[in-house]
Amino acid sequence: MDTNIQRESMEYDVVIVGAGPAGLANAIKLKQLNPELNVCIVEKASEVGGHILSGNVFETKALDELLPDWKNMDGCPIKTKVVKEKFLFLLSDKISFSWPAWLLPPVQHNKGNYIISLANLCRWLGQTAENLGVEIYPGFAASEILFNDDNSVKGVATNDMGIDINGEKKDTYEPGIELHAKVTVFAEGCRGHLGKQLIKKYELDKESDPQQYGIGLKEIWEVPDETHDEGLILHSAGWPLDNNTYGGSFVYHAANNQIYIGYVVGLDYKNPYLSPFEEFQKFKTHPSIKKMIEGGKRISYGARALIEGGVQSLPKMFMPGALLIGCDAGTLNMPKIKGSHTAMKSGIIGAEAIHEYLKDNLSSLDNFENKFTNSWAYKELHAARNVKPFITKFGLLIGTILTGIDQILFRGKLPFTLNHAHADHETLMPANKCKKIEYPKPDGKITFDRASSVFLTGTYHAENQPVHLVLEDKNLPIDYTLEKFDEPAQRYCPAGVYEVHKDDDGSNPKFVINSQNCIHCKTCDIKEPSQNINWITPEGSGGPKYSNM
Repeated sequence: MDTNIQRESMEYDVVIVGAGPAGLANAIKLKQLNPELNVCIVEKASEVGGHILSGNVFETKALDELLPDWKNMDGCPIKTKVVKEKFLFLLSDKISFSWPAWLLPPVQHNKGNYIISLANLCRWLGQTAENLGVEIYPGFAASEILFNDDNSVKGVATNDMGIDINGEKKDTYEPGIELHAKVTVFAEGCRGHLGKQLIKKYELDKESDPQQYGIGLKEIWEVPDETHDEGLILHSAGWPLDNNTYGGSFVYHAANNQIYIGYVVGLDYKNPYLSPFEEFQKFKTHPSIKKMIEGGKRISYGARALIEGGVQSLPKMFMPGALLIGCDAGTLNMPKIKGSHTAMKSGIIGAEAIHEYLKDNLSSLDNFENKFTNSWAYKELHAARNVKPFITKFGLLIGTILTGIDQILFRGKLPFTLNHAHADHETLMPANKCKKIEYPKPDGKITFDRASSVFLTGTYHAENQPVHLVLEDKNLPIDYTLEKFDEPAQRYCPAGVYEVHKDDDGSNPKFVINSQNCIHCKTCDIKEPSQNINWITPEGSGGPKYSNM
């Protein structure tokens, strides 16, 4: 930040970064506890919900606490109950085995849950928050953390507008705004740009395992009546991934003849030739899946990283002047395949801790950590703690059996905790030790290419702005990563942002970043083997425009 530039500043009691379920729950609870608090939310999308993507089967436990009368509130978008659930093991490209739902671990049962659009839920929660007096500013990306002289968090600054690709001011230049707060809450979602900086600065993860991630890809289809079964949810594991690669699918039959279909691949995979996007497209060709969408029309696409490390990867969630909540910290329950309810609960608890901190003039926000550790959300995460390590260490088949023993027989109370040994960026094997994966060409009916998929996201970034995918070493992709890993960014990015261009004879390779394609999934920030790519906030409201994700 250029300290010579005079920026306007605004003072609040609480500033919240991110209008997702955690941040909105935090804001609503704060105003319920003390209507006089001045609470502000900044959101990088052009509207609340515009960057939100999730499966989403929604458990209402936290919402029941926050808004007990939500079913009777105007505009509530939670309507479609789960009425049937199935689980498939896909044994090959043609064969599947149906696992009885009653034999699934209790953590994976969905009775009483709803199929929703999380984006629409956030829009509704945003309106609820505004009705309580919360100020929400969409289209303003918090790009920098501000600190007091005593090293406590002072607030955030939004990014400058009207800077060209060379860092020079354009005619449209406008400086960012400083937002100062007594408490700043970081609720950016998985792999938050500022949250990552705070974790490093305050060593919040010093006593934690390396965080674990997955990449989730999702499409929305409109399908004929005969293939639609409203209220049905289906999950699968197995093909097309091998036994040693974690992943699985979801297929949710929502309202209005829509199917939410998606695929998750753990970002601890080893083969640099693997493409999560192509695995998703391939998955849809399985006869058990294809029959549900054949004859339909794909209307939406998106992708987003999700956090999977569980309780052993949680960082400390408080620091001087600030809290880290929701998936910015890592509160998703991996075996439950849900994180919205735990994110909201962390926001509610954060509000209670802030209320006490301000009312009683406390010296620290450590009461948040104490409250969270004693909550049902923490107990959920603790009970689920061994599931991901079981699958990582022993593969899908044995890992699933061990998960069943852990979750069904012991209800997550085994007398030990397995650890995550590696961060996801450390797991790739050299390309010369791996088999190339040949993916079929898309047919344009069931399977599609990246370009047509990105088009459906509505992604837009203003032209001639600084590239928001920053290389620490510009020479590394060609000088090292291409040679050792055949530059996996070409394949792990679900939006075609990264390419290697060569001359006709295969010489003179160049690493190309198509940052205008970026859908803010954060996969590159997580998986790049040298951690050479740093995702930062682009100008203004740039990025995808998800309408119903």
